[in-house]
Amino acid sequence: MSVSGIEAISGFTPLVPTTVTSAQAGPTATGGADSDFGKMVLDGIDRLEGVTDKTDQLAVKAATGDLNAIHDYTIAATEASVTTQLTVAVRNKAVEAFNEIMRMQV
Repeated sequence: MSVSGIEAISGFTPLVPTTVTSAQAGPTATGGADSDFGKMVLDGIDRLEGVTDKTDQLAVKAATGDLNAIHDYTIAATEASVTTQLTVAVRNKAVEAFNEIMRMQV
């Protein structure tokens, strides 16, 4: 799935890789799938922090009158809101999956 139209806006890059190489195709003997997922989660959290930092900076500029185009803040605030909602939804699904695994009988 490509989001090339969105990538041009604000330097957006998707969280999932667009191409899968043979090294990424499956788990390896060293636990590659686990570390790839962990890296993806950490990368997503870092991006969320970056988006919220950018929004905070633009909010300060808007409040002090240094922001020439208010739509820049509006776009950044909406992007931060959507990113936060996505992060919370992923977290909720992960917790739900963990709880379901813990309820399994061995």
